[in-house]
Amino acid sequence: MKKWLKKYLIWFAILLFVAVGFLWPLPKYIEGPGDAANLSKIVNIQNHPDKRPGQFMLMSVSISQARPFTYLYAKLSPYYSIEPEEDVTGGQDMKEYSKVQQIYMDGSINSAIYTAYRQAHKAVKIKYHGIYVMSLMKNSNFKNQLAVGDVVIALNGHRFKSSIGFIKYVRQQKYGQKLTVTYKRHGKLHQAVAPLGMIAKHRAGIGITLTDDVQVEPKIPIKVHPGQVGGPSGGLMFALQIYSQLTNKDLRHGQKVAGTGTVDGLGNVGEIGGIDKKVITAKKHGAKIFLAPYVKPTKTILKYEEDHQTNYQLAKATAKKYAPSMKVIPVKTFNQAVSVLGKN
Repeated sequence: MKKWLKKYLIWFAILLFVAVGFLWPLPKYIEGPGDAANLSKIVNIQNHPDKRPGQFMLMSVSISQARPFTYLYAKLSPYYSIEPEEDVTGGQDMKEYSKVQQIYMDGSINSAIYTAYRQAHKAVKIKYHGIYVMSLMKNSNFKNQLAVGDVVIALNGHRFKSSIGFIKYVRQQKYGQKLTVTYKRHGKLHQAVAPLGMIAKHRAGIGITLTDDVQVEPKIPIKVHPGQVGGPSGGLMFALQIYSQLTNKDLRHGQKVAGTGTVDGLGNVGEIGGIDKKVITAKKHGAKIFLAPYVKPTKTILKYEEDHQTNYQLAKATAKKYAPSMKVIPVKTFNQAVSVLGKN
């Protein structure tokens, strides 16, 4: 009986160790190479199919809460990084974080559609609806009324044509002054009333971070289904896929083209996070070209950059080490990306 009990306790201890190793959550997140999706399967434009060989690929970064075993694996792997929870979620719970990432993705798609249609000389309109609430500061007087994902459409009955108008109006108000915020949640209108708080030194405010809620209306119908991927970093690649379908221009030349970067309505390409992981993903999926956002690496910029390198510098260094046959191309604008692909 004692021998059986000893064996039982040993097995129980092993199972407990394995369970803790795989399941016990740590206050850290692990970022690593994600997936690469063929954008021709995601973008559907009426009467403008994509029949050319090659792919434009949508890159993603995998994010998961650390467990003891995955934490150890990430420590030993050059492809992964361990990030503080606050840096990844911004202090939001995962439901709010996912909602924010979806809002960013929707905005990214809208900007890509607008950019690609304009550059292809196809009719497209843009409508401004208000501002999304992306997060609420802890000292906001509206934190128990507004929620992440709400769309603010008016302040004290005043509507604006951009987020700049909202910001200017709030800055003209005084600390402690009551503000009526009209907002939409799940399609229904609501109002929140509270005094403006002191959110920064000598400056009153609502205490939210925000982004524009816009709706793009192209004349040629388009549907984009990104699935579970979130965030703003796919803008450039969405725009290239849409543009190539609208114009029927062969920008890929039969190759797998990867890349990343935001794109605004003016066609400017912006930097993103985790570009080194995306280079690894691109290599694993057979990409021959990788488009990376470019900014001039000044001392001030490098001070705040990830690993003190610009997106292009980090992508170039990662490719040199792990994917030497991949060509990393710096791009500042959407037009530049189209031009450089036409030559490759």
